[in-house]
Amino acid sequence: MRHTISVLVENKFGVLTRVTGLFSGRGYNIDTLNVGPTQDPKLSRMTIVTHGDEATVEQIVKQLNKLPNVLKVHDLSAGEAVDRELVLVKVAVDSKSRAEVMQITDIFRAKIVDVQPRTLTVEITGSEAKVEKFLDLMNSFGVQEITRTGQVALPRK
Repeated sequence: MRHTISVLVENKFGVLTRVTGLFSGRGYNIDTLNVGPTQDPKLSRMTIVTHGDEATVEQIVKQLNKLPNVLKVHDLSAGEAVDRELVLVKVAVDSKSRAEVMQITDIFRAKIVDVQPRTLTVEITGSEAKVEKFLDLMNSFGVQEITRTGQVALPRK
């Protein structure tokens, strides 16, 4: 089962290494990892997506809470959080397909951020399901490059 874990940490040297070391040292895989500062420059928020059963995730949360500089850990269950992902995707286009890619981009409320003679670069933000559906449609045109931020999330409460 997929889990999103939000970790509020002090913005200090070595914290990221300790958190990722905890995962690798215990054989847990990180699917995505996103780290950024919060409204307080002394704090950062890590959003970690991992797979595991309830007991495994409970163990991860307990271990994270024991690490120095970790202030708060949340296992964000479905429906208890707002989550998004940002993706940039470079799609191959020609004179015939350009209009169709632009139309699909509009339908998904995505943005074209770069136009070249043979490619369009599109920015899409949304839930994992929305992003995956968009990428499935773009694959038929030819995805040349892609980069993803990984999931970011905040608890609703």
